[in-house]
Formats: sequence, C-alpha cells, structure tokens
Amino acid sequence: MAEFWEFWDAYLWPTLWIIIKIVVIVMPVLLGVAYLTYAERKVIGAMHLRKGPNVVGPFGLLQPIADGLKLFLKETVIPTGANRGVFIIAPCLTFILALIGWAVIPFSEGYVLADINVGVLYLFAVSSLGVYGILMAGWASNSKYAFLGGLRSAAQMVSYEVSMGFVIITVLLCVGSLNLTDIVMAQKTVWFVIPLLPMAVIFFVSTVAETNRHPFDLPEAEAELVSGFNVEYSAMTFALFFLGEYANMILMASMTTILFLGGWLPPFDIAPFNWIPGGIWFALKVAFVLFLFLWIRATFPRYRYDQLMRLGWKVFLPISLAAVAVVAGVLVAFDLAPVQG
Repeated sequence: MAEFWEFWDAYLWPTLWIIIKIVVIVMPVLLGVAYLTYAERKVIGAMHLRKGPNVVGPFGLLQPIADGLKLFLKETVIPTGANRGVFIIAPCLTFILALIGWAVIPFSEGYVLADINVGVLYLFAVSSLGVYGILMAGWASNSKYAFLGGLRSAAQMVSYEVSMGFVIITVLLCVGSLNLTDIVMAQKTVWFVIPLLPMAVIFFVSTVAETNRHPFDLPEAEAELVSGFNVEYSAMTFALFFLGEYANMILMASMTTILFLGGWLPPFDIAPFNWIPGGIWFALKVAFVLFLFLWIRATFPRYRYDQLMRLGWKVFLPISLAAVAVVAGVLVAFDLAPVQG
C-alpha cells in the first residue's frame, strides 16, 4: 500500500492535476468560442439595424447550442475524389493547434499552465503551423475552389507573420525576456500600447489577417471561392474549422492584450481599479479586442488580393523592420536597460 501512495504522489497525482488544469482552460475557451459566434451575430445585427439571433432561448442565448447540435447530428460527407485520411486530419489539426497555444497564456499572476521562458517563441511556432491544416484541406478536397483558398491562405499567413515577428521583437527588446508573465509585469508603469502605438496597430491588423478575418478573408471569399478551403466540408469537420478559427481569434486577442495592453494589470494601480481581480481585467481587455474584430467585419469592404499583399510586404514589413532598428537604437543611445517586471 505504501508503494501505491508513493507511485500516486510521484506520478499519478501530478498527471491528474495537469489534466484537471487543461480541462479548466479548454472548457471556458470552447464556451467562449460558442458565445463569440453569438456575440458576432448580435453586434453585427445591431450595426446593421437588425435583431440578430432572438428565437432560440431568452434573447437567443441558446442559439450557439442549437447550432452545435445541428452540426454534431449532421452526416459527414466526404467527396469521392478526396484523399480521405488528409481530408479528416486537416480540421482536427487546425482545431488542436488552436487549443495547444493556450498552454502558455497567463490569465492572471501565477495562473498559467506552463510558465516557460520561451512562451513567445512557442506561440509564434504554433500560429505558424496553423497554415498546414488549411493547406491540407485545400489539397485533399480535390476541388479547384478549395485548392485556391488553401494557396491564398498560405501566402497570406506567411506575408503577415513576418511583420508580426518584427513587432514582437520590438516588445522583446523593451522587456529583455520571452516569458509572457515577464512581458506583462514589465508594463506595470505604462502599457506598451502607448510608447509602441504604431507597432500595436500593425500587430492587431496582422492578427486580423492571420486569422483570415474580414476584411482579409480572401481564403474564404464567398463571392469568388464559394467559402474557399472548407467548401467541401460539412457537419463536425466543418465545425472543427469553425471552432479553430474562433479559438484563434480569442488566442490572438489574448496575445495583443499581453503584449500591448498590460495583460491582467489594471489601467491604474489605485482603488477601485486594483480591487478587481486580474483575471477579470484580462477577460475585459480580450473582449474589447474581440469587439474590434467584429466592428471591423461590420464596417470595411473586403480587400482585393493585390491590396492585401501590398499592405503586408510594402507597408507593414518596412515599418516594422524600421521600428526594430529605432527601438534598439533608442535603447542603446540612452543606455536604457530592459524593463524587467
């Protein structure tokens, strides 16, 4: 019996505790994804002077549950000419990659699954892998529209990841650490959105493009590509793409909050602001960034593909590259040490 308890303390309980923490993170994320779709339809409906979902449940609050059940109960149709294995793996890969990024996100001080010292590098690697699911879906569907959507997505994500990387480097130069908790704690005096405002704008616009959201939703353009890379998908395979896209939106909003909006830190370290728990501040900031995603969708027309590429390569890339040089130069010229939290 003593051997069992030793085994429990050494192996079983740590493993069980990690699984519990994963469930505690994943379940709210999935719930947030479901109700982000509801919020999107309500916000855009209000901006278009419509009501949005208002039938299923009070104020339409059960609409995401009804949509999920509908997709879960529908038949998964696989096209005759499709590569069945890759066709099924693609949405699973997209969904899994959208979830594993949450491992390093600090929701409040001490509340993080894996507080690793290369959190930024981990997130950048995970977001870069997301293009493979879309490419696999476009190729495996054996459809010209899906294939064009996959190619567009690959080119778009590569274009905007470069400028995103340079923007992140400007933040890392100011902090001197790749740890996300350190980045948040370095913003105790001032949030980085104030001294690095142009970089914050470029990063936010790049996250919109990275998640294939309007007005950069060229890979899914309904007008010319009939929904693009996921045109042949139905039921739960389509739902996994849908969940992955919205989970990525929340993840990118969290990254924006951590890098530029002070994470869980209140705007002013005085009462009553510092009475509110850090997790609440984090959630409010993420909700604000997500509202900007929805506001942009309701406001702007879709870019042409050449405009999309021009913005990424001829505008954002030179500005972000110059910003790295300017920030590094200012830090060296004035002998400013990185702001460790």
